[in-house]
Amino acid sequence: MERETRVPVFESDQSAKVQLVKSKLEAAKITTYTNNTYMSFTTTPTATMVRVMVNLQDEQKAFEIIDEMLKESEFNLSKN
Repeated sequence: MERETRVPVFESDQSAKVQLVKSKLEAAKITTYTNNTYMSFTTTPTATMVRVMVNLQDEQKAFEIIDEMLKESEFNLSKN
């Protein structure tokens, strides 16, 4: 069985943004994966960075979708 190569396409410490990105990519039939990492350089002990990853063959399409999202006002959520 051939192993798929996954690449990161988005990361944030805001779960709402991560969920929005995942939803848009999955709506475009792109399988997403998440990877949580602890942000050791912050003063908040519970801060984690969530990385959205996709299969390598979907990387370009995913970046195009994310670029469009960054231009939309719905993606500019407050940092609360």
